[in-house]
Amino acid sequence: MKNILILHTGGTIAMSEDQNGAVSPDSSNPLNQFANPFAGKLNLITEDIFNYPSPHIGPKQMLLLEKRILRAADENIDGVVITHGTDTLEETAYFLDLTIPSKFPIVITGAMRSANEIGSDGLHNFQTAIQTAASDEAHGKGVLVVMNDEIHTARYVTKTHTTNVATFRTPTFGPIGLVSKHKVSFFEELLRHTALPIQNVVNHVYLLKAYAGMDNELFDFIASDTSNTNGLVIEALGAGNLPPHVLPSLKKIIDKNIPVVLVSRCFNGIAEDVYSYEGGGVQLKEMGVIFCQGLNGQKARIKLLVGISAGLKGKDLANFVSDAIS
Repeated sequence: MKNILILHTGGTIAMSEDQNGAVSPDSSNPLNQFANPFAGKLNLITEDIFNYPSPHIGPKQMLLLEKRILRAADENIDGVVITHGTDTLEETAYFLDLTIPSKFPIVITGAMRSANEIGSDGLHNFQTAIQTAASDEAHGKGVLVVMNDEIHTARYVTKTHTTNVATFRTPTFGPIGLVSKHKVSFFEELLRHTALPIQNVVNHVYLLKAYAGMDNELFDFIASDTSNTNGLVIEALGAGNLPPHVLPSLKKIIDKNIPVVLVSRCFNGIAEDVYSYEGGGVQLKEMGVIFCQGLNGQKARIKLLVGISAGLKGKDLANFVSDAIS
């Protein structure tokens, strides 16, 4: 019989709606009333590691999860399921994907509707996540996100709608598998999965989003206090371009050896050095900006944070962040 470790962290899946329609954490997690439908087939070991709405979760909590899961590798655990709020679920999933070797399946899930709402999706998502974590085919696929009967990789999945139960999607590539009533089916594989375990996390890794007419004020602020800045990710325009007014301040940041990573703010596609006008990708790459392909801004920030926390610098850090398939 397989042992599946359940780690509850809070979020909508652990909340209830009051008589006024407000959703908030319950004093007791409704998932703890879950009757194991896999009795006799799977042994479920449940821990409430913390109980936070997902906007309260940051790298320090992600690191606690990483360390708990690494310990589970020595505890005869065959798979892990994490329940999590959906607002930052993709960031926690990717953090774990980057820092935990694939010793057993790790599946993260959540809910868009609280436990007592009509059409609540929490228990169903929880059950399908357990099914996936217990699947032999889930081995070696990195951290997985299971929602709405779909299986996504942590690397590319993102939340696309504020309330829809089908909010988690993988732009360009789609899900890698599906969960049906009695079967877990995979249709795609990750090209490669590498992990970089870390013992602590740095802070002051920032994320800025470019916009039409953007000036240099925010860049000047960062450039003036680089002693408190460990890294910067920019969601750039289009294929990877910035308004020219920001360039002098951006150069000051780069000249102070602060790693600057660039992704596109577009929903699909990759950032690349295509345009050679002032502020275009060609000039940015020549300045020393690191192009990160295939990730959104919040994922690129997690990847940069993990790389810096692992002690990577210079070319090693640039290679780690820019590699689109790790």
